[in-house]
Amino acid sequence: MKLARLLAIAALGLAACRGPASTANGSGSGPVELRLGYFPNLTHATAIVGVKEGIFADKFGSGVHLTTQTFNAGGDVVEAIFNGGLDASYVGANPALNAWAQSNGEAIRIISGATSGGVFLVVSPDIVDPRQLAGKELASPQLGNTQDVALRAWLKEQGFSTDQEGGGDVSILPQANADILTAFASGQIDGGWVPEPWATRMVEEGGGHILVDERSLWPNGQFVATQLIVATEFLDAHPDVVKRLLEGQVAANDFVNQKPEEAKKDVREVLSELTGSNLEPAILDKAWNNMEFTDDPIASSLAESAKHAEDLGLLEPTDLTGIYDLTLLNEVLAGADEDPIATP
Repeated sequence: MKLARLLAIAALGLAACRGPASTANGSGSGPVELRLGYFPNLTHATAIVGVKEGIFADKFGSGVHLTTQTFNAGGDVVEAIFNGGLDASYVGANPALNAWAQSNGEAIRIISGATSGGVFLVVSPDIVDPRQLAGKELASPQLGNTQDVALRAWLKEQGFSTDQEGGGDVSILPQANADILTAFASGQIDGGWVPEPWATRMVEEGGGHILVDERSLWPNGQFVATQLIVATEFLDAHPDVVKRLLEGQVAANDFVNQKPEEAKKDVREVLSELTGSNLEPAILDKAWNNMEFTDDPIASSLAESAKHAEDLGLLEPTDLTGIYDLTLLNEVLAGADEDPIATP
């Protein structure tokens, strides 16, 4: 069954599941509640720093009550948005595509980029050539998520077949990033296509090596690893709140780029709290250099990711016209004397 169809029931129930715009007390009065999602990954450093440093809270002021929730992969984010449990989230390319396709372009809008790069295929040291992957078992964070689609598309280009049940020339076993690291270190799998810090941890802690740096597959080495989406209903009801969220997004990315050591300290502390595992400073430093923090959603890479998912049977052919709404972002960038981003 195609991944897109797995979300069909939730999509059909979208209108019924989402109630009026959320408020802190549920009565329609008091501060507006914004429920924001992100992942415990370095590629979500913008969100982590924005929350940890109080940047979002400062931009929101007393009129908005911010609550946060973390996820392992984008499919869970899409489900939360469809079920009315989430208003905005940092996600990769393919979850946004799935949400857009299954709601006929109604559920979400992409309103900003966040991160480019920071994704790798890490494999056992004995695998030095793609041809050696025949018969091997690799992992991705979730069926149909951004890394999963990238892995399957790359394997297809190498001449390998895969299927959604873990069969084919190369077996793909979707599992949580932390579980991928454990399975790899114990020799249960041969590698994984994962975001930072998991890729560097697989190298440093699991004894693996990088077979593919995803940046090498994209023009100028840039592709959307993390972007910010918002539920369309929330955007329509509270554009002022979304603008303040974007003010926080831009300010958080500026903080990350201008104060990397402070940002890394924040991320290390938060990831330790969320995952129960301490990220060694040397690993953090190495992984950090593999990413670019940018408000540009790099739309060309999203379109290419959609083609990959369609070719793999993980997404129905989809018109992406209107998936981006960068109007508020460009207002925020103008106010910060930063260059605007052209709407695709």
